[in-house]
This record gives sequence, structure tokens and C-alpha cells, in this order.
Amino acid sequence: MTPAAARPPADATRWSPFLRASAGVHALAVAAPLLAPQALPWSLGALLLNHALISGAGLWPRSHLLGPNITRLGAAATARGEVALTLDDGPDETLTPLALDLLDAAGARATFFVIAERALARPALLREIVARGHSVQNHSYHHRHNFSLLGPRGFQRELARAQDALHRLTGERPRYFRAPAGLRNPFLQPVLARQCLQLTSWTRRGFDTRERDPQRVLARLTHRLAAGDILLLHDHHAAQAADGRPVLLSVLPALLRALRDAGLRSVTLPQAFATAHGHRP
Repeated sequence: MTPAAARPPADATRWSPFLRASAGVHALAVAAPLLAPQALPWSLGALLLNHALISGAGLWPRSHLLGPNITRLGAAATARGEVALTLDDGPDETLTPLALDLLDAAGARATFFVIAERALARPALLREIVARGHSVQNHSYHHRHNFSLLGPRGFQRELARAQDALHRLTGERPRYFRAPAGLRNPFLQPVLARQCLQLTSWTRRGFDTRERDPQRVLARLTHRLAAGDILLLHDHHAAQAADGRPVLLSVLPALLRALRDAGLRSVTLPQAFATAHGHRP
């Protein structure tokens, strides 16, 4: 049984207002032609528009329409001048240790959204991430390209299997989840709630998996940089710069300097939300 302290808030298990409204649209679209057959074209049009909106919300990683979604840190962390630097898709046997060294040199802490399948193949590296004071969170088990097309059972398998694996490796169950590529559908939120996970996206990203110019990646991340930001980089699948080095290795030191110069401090997501969330999503 899930401990009471780890249960999600009651409203986290419910459909979002947008989805409840969508359910109402579907009910009206079915009932209207039964009462007035001439309303059928309007009903079909309403359904098509509604499904287009649902699809658009799932394709917009920072959308809140399908359920709760952390896109910035809370007011307390913002007041403390904190930001959250997040790295996705690892762990990577080459890049992750180098990223850890750069973070240590700057006295910064980061959150690693890891692919559980990769983590199981590199248990020592995952434990090193935790030992150095960083946080490990859930980025699914396989990082499937069709993740956003899964149904409730598929989401349950991906999330639960990753939760169990990361718990075994680190001793802690993740509290935050980032969807592969940030894409999802309406079936994800109830599964997140059952797993006591909070969907987390970002304030801005550098597109460092496809952009080969480190300066452009850095510019995207530092444009209007402010306390409370959640920044996204990758310690796996990183693009190669013109000199053959992964873009991350050029961007990360410069980004950490920019944070220091702006008087900002990079902390883990659990640190940022510890007081506000009472150590749970």
C-alpha cells in the first residue's frame, strides 16, 4: 500500500479542467444528433476540433492543459535565487563523468533525468551521480520514440519499471518525471499520480541534441535567464561541435559562469521544492 505521506494530492488523480470540458464536448456531440439529426455535421466538427486541441496540447511539452506540469520552480526557490539545471537521456559513460567534474568545479547541483535501461547497465555511474550530491529522476525505462502514443498500460509499464529500477540503484524513488521529448497524451497524468510522480518540463532548452554551435545553445539558455528557471541540456545524445567535441562540454562551463555572474545558484529539483512540496510531488 502506498504510504499516506507519499500519496499524491487528491486533485492530481483527476482529469484536468480542459479534459473534463473535452469529455463534455464528446457527450454533447453524441447526444445532439440523436435529438436533432441535422446537428450531425456540427457534432463531427466539434469532435475534430477538440481532438486537434488535445493533440496540440500533447505536442506542446510546456502545456498545462493535460494536467499539472512543472515549468518553473516555485516562489520560495525563486526568492532564494535558485535555478534547476537538468540533464536528460543519460547516464553516459563518457559525458556524464565529465559533466559531474564541471558541476563540482562550480559548486553546482543538477538533476539527471535518466533512462532506466541505461542506468541499469551503468550502476556505478548512477551511484556516483547521487554520491556527488545530484538528483536522479525518471525519464522512462526505454525512452521509446512512440511514448506519446502509449495507452494507460504502456505508460504504467514504462514508469513503474523505471521507478523500481532507479529505486534499487539509488535507494530513493524518483518524484519527478520528464516525458521523452516532452510529448504525452491524456492517459499519462493518472499513471503519474499513481506512481507519485510530478510531470516536469522546462523553462527553456538549448536544443543541444541537434544544434552544433555552442554559442547558439548558450544564447538560448541564457536569454532572459532568471531565478526560478528550469534549464534543459543532455548528457547523452549530445550534438558534436565543429571541433568534434560534444556541445555540452563547451556550453556547461559557460552556463555555470553565467549563473554565477547573475547571482544564481543551481540546485536539484528536490532541493528547490523540499519546503513547498514537503518532500513529495
